[in-house]
Amino acid sequence: MLKLENVSFNVDVDGSNLEIIDGVSLEVPDGAFTVITGPNGGGKSTLARLIMGIEKPTGGKIIYNGTDITSLSVTERAKLGIGYAFQQPPRFKGLTVRRLLSLAAGSELPIDECCGYLTSVGLCSKDYLNREMDNSLSGGEAKRIEIATLMARKLGLAIFDEPEAGIDLWSFSMLVESFKAMSKGSHQSVIVISHQERIMQLADEMIVIADGKIRDSGSKDKIFPRLMGEFNENCGFRGHD
Repeated sequence: MLKLENVSFNVDVDGSNLEIIDGVSLEVPDGAFTVITGPNGGGKSTLARLIMGIEKPTGGKIIYNGTDITSLSVTERAKLGIGYAFQQPPRFKGLTVRRLLSLAAGSELPIDECCGYLTSVGLCSKDYLNREMDNSLSGGEAKRIEIATLMARKLGLAIFDEPEAGIDLWSFSMLVESFKAMSKGSHQSVIVISHQERIMQLADEMIVIADGKIRDSGSKDKIFPRLMGEFNENCGFRGHD
């Protein structure tokens, strides 16, 4: 289980203290598909980076499976089974998809296992195994391959930061199918930062972040109808970015 206790994150801007995350406390249950949503600039992506260790909190604690990981590095958190997918996946010229999957798994994977991971994210393995993870891949292809690498790592907690950003409608549909496969076929916990209704509908739990604070949280069945009602009433979230 992931637990945040009164986590804060402040930055200095022109001599003034700007509070990005303000005393956030939450729990992500084991095996849950959790969607974090809210207005732009509300602190969602910052919260994801704090969980991964890309940023360090200025207050509070982050606890994973009973261990205080607040001061641990990204590498140390990765060794504990936490993984992070960026909005824009990195590209690696000269590194094939098959090799990338093996690196993620920590050992050389047989072809049939690599094919299984690619198939689970909607990619034809024979077309991608020997392709390089470079700029010849579309945004949607790169993101689905990144999901496959996180599957290969067999993580305890996978974090995806706005995976729908910058991809076309076809790729987005395949991305949703990939998350469905991950949610149904794995016991790992998944956190997705997203505004997208179709991704929200996959959630077990939802957390709404605005102005650096938790505005609402609970089961999808409780939170999702409230959000849809608010969108219909105001054409967006209340609050400001």
